Amino acid sequence: MDGGRILRNSQVIILGVCIAAATIIASLILSQATVRVMQMTRQVITVTGAATREIESDCGTWSVSLMVRDPDLGQAYQRLSKHTARLRQYLQEKGVTGKEMVVPQVNTERLYKKDEHGNDTPELLAYRLTQPVEVSSDDVNKLTRLSREVTELINEGIEVSSGAPQYFYRGLDALKLEMLAQAAENAKQRAANMVKATGNRIGLMRNAKMGVFQITSVHSTEVSDYGVNDTGSQRKKVTAVVNASFAIE
Repeated sequence: MDGGRILRNSQVIILGVCIAAATIIASLILSQATVRVMQMTRQVITVTGAATREIESDCGTWSVSLMVRDPDLGQAYQRLSKHTARLRQYLQEKGVTGKEMVVPQVNTERLYKKDEHGNDTPELLAYRLTQPVEVSSDDVNKLTRLSREVTELINEGIEVSSGAPQYFYRGLDALKLEMLAQAAENAKQRAANMVKATGNRIGLMRNAKMGVFQITSVHSTEVSDYGVNDTGSQRKKVTAVVNASFAIE
């Protein structure tokens, strides 16, 4: 009886030792795996990739304004109508089609006489009427030429004010997607070059963040945290930026 009890106690002790040993071994294996996972998580490299492309604007807009002043509103409007008709004729002679031209409503402003302190008095001095005209065209060179030459009408007694053309590129959205891919590839190549000297290599991309686009004139070095969108230059430089992190193997 005592021998059987001793045998059972020995078996229980041996079983307990085995369980304890197995637990310790499993803990060691798990801790080693955890260390490896932590090392893989921490061993990353973060780089910035960029892609640059020069583009030529393929469309644009330009605005010009006519202005008349007269104490009589009716006479002011008649003069402005004649000047507008002449401007239409001038633009058509320069190659502007009816579809490219928009003539918005006339802006009317009352001008009052000033007192000795420069403040308005109740006495009406004149009416000032302004007629804006907007031109949109795919011929950006024509817009540039018009903005410089339209002041010729001043010689005919027409008060004209020419604005600066604005230039755009219709394929910009598709170009941005293409350049983001190029910027990401550039980031990957930079990361690979940086870790190559250590005998390592990069693994999968852990995360990526798109930067703002910079659209500037070709020779500009302007950069903004909110992005730059230049519309005053016919030829532009587009820069895309991607910040990316890669695992190190």
